[in-house]
Amino acid sequence: QVQFAESGGGEVQPGGSLRLSCVASGSLAYSMGWYLQSPGNQRRIIARIRDSGTTYYADSVKGRFTISRDNAKKTVYLQMDSLKPEDTGVYYCNNVYDTSSWGQGTQVTVSS
Repeated sequence: QVQFAESGGGEVQPGGSLRLSCVASGSLAYSMGWYLQSPGNQRRIIARIRDSGTTYYADSVKGRFTISRDNAKKTVYLQMDSLKPEDTGVYYCNNVYDTSSWGQGTQVTVSS
């Protein structure tokens, strides 16, 4: 089973930016997603990208986050701009159609 390793999180002030990376142990799936688990909330998908490059964003991040993928590098990225305190949480990436296992995620904290 392909495993994912997320990185790039950290603490940033509101309005700041971060770029997350997710490296896969094998080939990227047809549809890859970034998920956010905020404190006290269930993990939810916030962005996904198909192999064709088609993307989807949750309303909460539309216009601020950009998902991309590099199949040759087996890596999915999430560029996060204009960060808000409500973006705080642990970010994970995964195969949208097989979420049976998860990586450790990367913590993002947006705070002044």
